[in-house]
Amino acid sequence: MRKGYLHVTRFPVQRKVIESPALAGQPLALVEEVRGQRRVAFASTRALKAGVRPGMTLTAATALEPTLRHFPYRPKDEAQALSALGESLLGLCPGFQRDAPEGLWFDASAAHLVGGELELGARVLEVCGEQGYRAHVTVASEAFTSRVLARHGSRRVEVVAEGQGARALAPLPLSALEDTAARAFSVLGLSTLGEVAALPAGAVTARGGAGAARAHARCRGVDDTPFTPEALEEALEDRVVLDAPADTFEPVQFALKTLLDRLGARLSGRQRAAVRLTFVLRLDPTGEAQVPLLLARPTARAKLLLDLARHQLGELRLERPVAEVAVRVDAHDEDLGQQLALGDAPEGDAALEGVLSRLATTLGEEALFAASLEAVHRPESAHTPRAFHPPETRRGLLSTQAPAAQALEPAPPITVWREAGAARERPSRLLAQPARLEAEVAPSGELLAARLAGRRHRVTAMAGPERLGGEWWTDTPYQRDYYRVHFEGLGPAWVYRDGRDGGFY
Repeated sequence: MRKGYLHVTRFPVQRKVIESPALAGQPLALVEEVRGQRRVAFASTRALKAGVRPGMTLTAATALEPTLRHFPYRPKDEAQALSALGESLLGLCPGFQRDAPEGLWFDASAAHLVGGELELGARVLEVCGEQGYRAHVTVASEAFTSRVLARHGSRRVEVVAEGQGARALAPLPLSALEDTAARAFSVLGLSTLGEVAALPAGAVTARGGAGAARAHARCRGVDDTPFTPEALEEALEDRVVLDAPADTFEPVQFALKTLLDRLGARLSGRQRAAVRLTFVLRLDPTGEAQVPLLLARPTARAKLLLDLARHQLGELRLERPVAEVAVRVDAHDEDLGQQLALGDAPEGDAALEGVLSRLATTLGEEALFAASLEAVHRPESAHTPRAFHPPETRRGLLSTQAPAAQALEPAPPITVWREAGAARERPSRLLAQPARLEAEVAPSGELLAARLAGRRHRVTAMAGPERLGGEWWTDTPYQRDYYRVHFEGLGPAWVYRDGRDGGFY
């Protein structure tokens, strides 16, 4: 099996800078509690140049760099963020395995689908770059080879051919072993992995035991470490703990961007699209506020989700500062992509999605409705309101296949009225009751003008009649002539002449 390794150098530091862009280029350290002392777990490039090192106490680090900013290191949050990064790669690879806190392995067996292993590595880096991470990728047949070359090699993307692991590892320094075996080999005066690989296997085992034998085998390109894909969590949710409780929207907005970028990448990796979200703002010291968001169309686009989140949360009034921001996907659907009509622009479609989502969320699902065509001849009954649901999306112009479950239940036929080769119009806005008109009619029967609400409106254009009758088996049979009339000072309107009394309505 071919394995790829993604190494994100000082992943927790990069993630911190992505969450708080103002920290870019600043000396910072992530600190954890070790035996009652606060020690540096990770440090930024500028802090490292000042002499700050992992394992150093915070007091000593601050003495070296007085402007050093420090933040708590939370391994659980870092592991969750690393899993989110792995999920974003699922569109390129079948599975991934975390190697916390700075990297992960991924299954490279589907590389031929994207043009080869070199192209796969470039695509993986592209996905990471979209989320703001800088990384290195190596694809090899052994887990150890791919990991060590990604961490200590010089190329951003490297592919090691089958059986060439030992040759690729040979120039690397002994420190690349990253375990106690490196010290045992350094005592012998060795400095590279190639020199370790050249030792006799029996002598290494006799002198260093099982650990040294295992390290020696890996330097020779022999590694049977199994690949165990991570099990994906059923729930799609994520959170960001703010550095300090926020009583303004700006820190919350930065947290939202981080969350939704990560969530959008996870959804895309799973080939899913969100339908309904819930934002949870946990307050300091207690309490929380939950804000739902209903989407007009299933989407995984982080930019659209962020725009809608800003609209929903920007004007929110809270009694206490916000200490943590979380987002939960309550409902999601398969992401089949979207095919725009010829001439449509993605920006316009995204704007429409934003408007519909805001209406549905602000006014409630019941307030937003769509028109459902009815197989009825009477024009004013041609459609009825129905609950709004996200429209079905299709992938490609010729994609007409429905899921198997839906194929068993054919859709009911829809009546389409046609006149002169074009679909006949039907009224879209109705009065509560038809209004009777005081009509001025020519001797030929043509409508000349009408008086409505005390005002006279001259007819400037008229089409019709469309003579309809029926429903004699009901309590409300009808026999009418329908016209489409343009009134001066009023605009277009539908008018019918009732066959029972001859009146215009």
